[in-house]
Amino acid sequence: MDKNRYLTIDGIPVEINGEKNLLALIQKVGIKMPTFCYHSELSTYGACRMCMVEDQWGTLHAACSTPPKPGMEIRTNTERLRKYRKVILELLLANHCRDCTSCENNGKCKLQDIARRFNIEGVRFPNAAPKPEIDDSSPCITIDHHKCILCGDCVRTCNEIQHVGAIDFMHRGSKMQVGTAFHVPIAESGCVGCGQCSAVCPTGAIVVKSNVREVWKQLDDKDTHVTIQIAPAVRVAIGRELGLQDGFNAIGLIVAALRRMGFDEIYDTSTGADFTVIEESAELLEHVEAGGEMPLFSSCCPAWVRFCESRYPELMKDVSSCKSPMQMFASVIREQFKDNPKKHVHVALMPCTAKKYEAVRDEFRDKDGNQTVDYVLTTQEFVQMVKESGILLTEIQAEAVDMPFGTMAGAGVIFGTTGGVTEAVLRRISDNKKGIGAEYQSVRGLQGVKEVNIPYGEKTLHIGVVSGLGNAEKLIERIKAGEHFDFVEVMACPGGCINGAGQPFVHSPEKQERSNGLYYADRMSSIKSSDQNPLIDTLYSGMLKGRAHELLHVEYKK
Repeated sequence: MDKNRYLTIDGIPVEINGEKNLLALIQKVGIKMPTFCYHSELSTYGACRMCMVEDQWGTLHAACSTPPKPGMEIRTNTERLRKYRKVILELLLANHCRDCTSCENNGKCKLQDIARRFNIEGVRFPNAAPKPEIDDSSPCITIDHHKCILCGDCVRTCNEIQHVGAIDFMHRGSKMQVGTAFHVPIAESGCVGCGQCSAVCPTGAIVVKSNVREVWKQLDDKDTHVTIQIAPAVRVAIGRELGLQDGFNAIGLIVAALRRMGFDEIYDTSTGADFTVIEESAELLEHVEAGGEMPLFSSCCPAWVRFCESRYPELMKDVSSCKSPMQMFASVIREQFKDNPKKHVHVALMPCTAKKYEAVRDEFRDKDGNQTVDYVLTTQEFVQMVKESGILLTEIQAEAVDMPFGTMAGAGVIFGTTGGVTEAVLRRISDNKKGIGAEYQSVRGLQGVKEVNIPYGEKTLHIGVVSGLGNAEKLIERIKAGEHFDFVEVMACPGGCINGAGQPFVHSPEKQERSNGLYYADRMSSIKSSDQNPLIDTLYSGMLKGRAHELLHVEYKK
């Protein structure tokens, strides 16, 4: 054994094999260290001090920020460390809201979990939690500052991953808090509504804004006809929460549960994605033929559209005029039920918090000011409704979506993962409709930036696929510096909608399982390309005849 490559953790020799910190090696030997502020995708912050370890000389080290060195002897579970961690927990709890039973993060709170793990039976210090400071100005998220433990996860996500910079630390010492510049409400800041801050928040200080109560009220109204559409990514993200396997395609069970809740008509947004493919592919070919210097940017993601509006307004003319699949499909559904004698309420079940913002935009209201989509429920809210209803997804039978919009292509389903929009468009403009081939494999995968050259006639299309707004910003700067792209797909959330902030939070391996689940659903679909969906032809020759641009496109206001 080469002693120059080993250290000892709790008496166990461990080989150093490129790990950047002691925490990775500790996890390697099967020990789960308590942490609040550590995320492998983010920079090391080392603020919570819960992962402290002791070396052979009695020196304490933060495992997340200490690089491993050969010969180190590390202890992770001494009496001194246990007391140290309990005091930290008591201090956090003394300055924290303790209304756990009514907290939206109850049962998912990391502070709650770790306090239980260390058997915190009481807090010796007086409760110094300030009065609630709740910012509910955003349609996407709600912020409760007195639940914040200053771990910095939200700040680093907003700045390092998304490059939005809407929030940061302010003040010093005991007055330190996370907030916006000049204390403006989050809705008036540069926030784009992606909600990734809420996804990483361990304590419920930032949560998804809930529309569950309003939707229940509509379902209970017998004079209201309630329709709902289900986004592709939702079907593979409910497993862990509701007793199913991660990545399992649960669309049939979701439909069955929604029907038991009282929804009158249930549809799959994948059908709306087929409309998007038809319209966006036509727009792309027109863009290429015109020989534009700038690429055509996709428009499915509302957080990306908002980011572009605020950061790169000069590029908005190059963003596709296509509505998102949610809004396209909502327009079609509204037309279908426009003569219904009952009041019509349309709900969208989405993996995304930014869809709540998109739903209330003026561009998606009719001449009377009514929203095309009345309410957006996230996957997390759907899980809550299932639990409230007492429905056991493991015990019910799967059911199909309703007609007349019950047909969709596999190309629409893969919209839920990064690269899915690009692949669906390529299937539309290519002779290869089967979704099998090197050109399709090259746009798959969860990498933040992917580039591919695709032959098209006598041309070669240079296509970029990015997820995470930080990656989008980097690619845009390359384009502005002179690099040529014909088409760029942008998803605000890393990995695409499978990792939307409205989804139950998972780490990288589970993200891949979700992506695999969508591609499996695509393989099992007999219709691979959107232009092969017979429903599309029927609607274009019927409801959409002469009105496709009116119903399926949007002009964003400056």
